[in-house]
Amino acid sequence: MEASALSRIGLAGLAVMGQNLALNVAEKGFPISVYNRTTSKVDETLDRAHREGQLPLTGHYTPRDFVLSIQRPRSVIILVKAGSPVDQTIAALSEHMSPGDCIIDGGNEWYLNTERRIHEASQKGLLYLGMGVSGGEEGARHGPSLMPGGSFEAYNNIRDILQKVAAQVDDGPCVTYIGEGGSGNFVKMVHNGIEYGDMQLISEAYDVLKHVGGLSNAELAEIFDEWNKGELESFLVEITADIFKVKDEYGEGELVDKILDKTGMKGTGKWTVQQAAELSVAAPTIAASLDCRYLSGLKEEREKAAKVLKEAGLKDEVQNVGVHVDKKRLIDDVRQALYASKICSYAQGMNLLRSKSNEKGWNLNFGELARIWKGGCIIRAVFLDRIKKAYQRNPNLASLVVDPEFAREMVQRQAAWRRVVGLAISAGISTPGMCASLSYFDTYRRARLPANLVQAQRDLFGAHTYERIDRPGSFHTEWTKHARQTGAGVGAFN
Repeated sequence: MEASALSRIGLAGLAVMGQNLALNVAEKGFPISVYNRTTSKVDETLDRAHREGQLPLTGHYTPRDFVLSIQRPRSVIILVKAGSPVDQTIAALSEHMSPGDCIIDGGNEWYLNTERRIHEASQKGLLYLGMGVSGGEEGARHGPSLMPGGSFEAYNNIRDILQKVAAQVDDGPCVTYIGEGGSGNFVKMVHNGIEYGDMQLISEAYDVLKHVGGLSNAELAEIFDEWNKGELESFLVEITADIFKVKDEYGEGELVDKILDKTGMKGTGKWTVQQAAELSVAAPTIAASLDCRYLSGLKEEREKAAKVLKEAGLKDEVQNVGVHVDKKRLIDDVRQALYASKICSYAQGMNLLRSKSNEKGWNLNFGELARIWKGGCIIRAVFLDRIKKAYQRNPNLASLVVDPEFAREMVQRQAAWRRVVGLAISAGISTPGMCASLSYFDTYRRARLPANLVQAQRDLFGAHTYERIDRPGSFHTEWTKHARQTGAGVGAFN
C-alpha cells in the first residue's frame, strides 16, 4: 500500500470497549485500522464510523491485511478478554509484524502475564505495553484514563495519540507513562480495588440513610446531588444520585429497589487484596468490600439465616434505634463519615502501590497517578486533585492520613464518623467498609498497640522471641514455667 494510505495505528478486538476506543482515536484525526475475528464486528464498527462523522477508520478481515495496513513502526492495540485470548491474538498478529513494531494490551490483565509477554515479544524484536484503560464504554468513546506501562519507546511512538484520546482535565490529559514491566496493569488493578472500596462505602451510606434515617429514594437522590457539589464530588456519587431517580418500567416505585442484591465481580479486586497480603500492606477497606461481594452472593443462605435468627428471637432485620432520629444531623454525619472513610481507602491503595513500586523498582509517581485519575476513570473525584498536591508537597509521604491537610480533615470528621458507625451497629446494619476504615485510622494513629500481648503469646507457644522497648536485642522467656513458679494472678478474683 502507498505510505500515505496506511493507518497510523491499529486496534484488534471490537467488543464495545474496542469499538468505542477505535472511534475515539479516529475522531481525534488519527487514521486507524480495525480487525476482529468475528467479521460482523468489523462491519458494525465501519457502520458506526460512517454514522458518527465519516471517521478515518478502515476495517480488515484477516490478521495479515490488518497488520500490513498500518504504517511502521506499527502500533497495535489489543482489546480482548484477559488470559489465553490475548496470547492467541498476539500469536496471530505477531506473525506478520516486524522488529520495532509494538503491541499494546488494553485489557484488565494480571501484571505478571504482561511481564511474560514483554519478554516473549522482545525475543521477536517487538515492543510491548500493558495499558490500563478506565472509564467504561463512555470513557473509551469520549476520553478514558490511560495507564500505559512497559516499553518507553513504544509509549513515545503513540504518545501524541494517547494524549489526544485520553480525558482532558485542567492540568493536562489523563495519561502518563507509568513505568517499566507490568506497572501499568498493576496500577489499573489497584485503581479497581479502590473502586471496590468506593462503591462499598457509598452503598453503606445509602443503607444507613435509608434504614436508620427512613429516607425515600427521592430524598436520597436530592442528598447525593447535593453531596456532588462539595467535597464528595465524583463520578460515583453523581451516578448514584441518577440511579435513585429511575422509575421501574414494569411496576410501581424506583428500579433500584427491584434489583437483586447480589454483586458481580471480574477479579481485579481479589487480585488487589491478594497482592496487599503478599506485600504485608494493610488494605482492610478494600478487603471488606471484597468480602461483602462474596457475602452478597450467598442470597439464599442469607434469607434462610434471617428466618432462623428471627425464630431464635432476633426481632427485626434492622433494630429500632429510636423514633426521633435527627435526619438533618444524620445526613451530615454520614457525609463526613463517607469522606473520612474514602481517605483511608485511597491511603491503603496508594500504600500498596508504593510497596510494589519499591519491590519492582518502578519509581511510580503517586501525584501523577492521582492526576490522571481526575478525569475519564470510574474513581474520578474532585479530591484527587488534593491527593496530587499532597504527594507534590511530600513525594515520600508515608500515608495520606498524615498529610497535614488530610490529617486535619480526619480529626474534624472523626466524631461524626464514630456516631455513624455506632448508630449502624446499634441498628444491626453492617457497615464493614466504614468500620474497616475507622479501625485502620484508629490503629494507625496509636503509638502503642496491644501487639505486645500477641507477641508474648507467640513466644510462649512457639519460642518466636520478642523485642523489648527498654533494651536492644531479641528475647525468649519460659512463660509457663515462670507463671507456675510465681503463681502470679492465680485466684486474684476469687
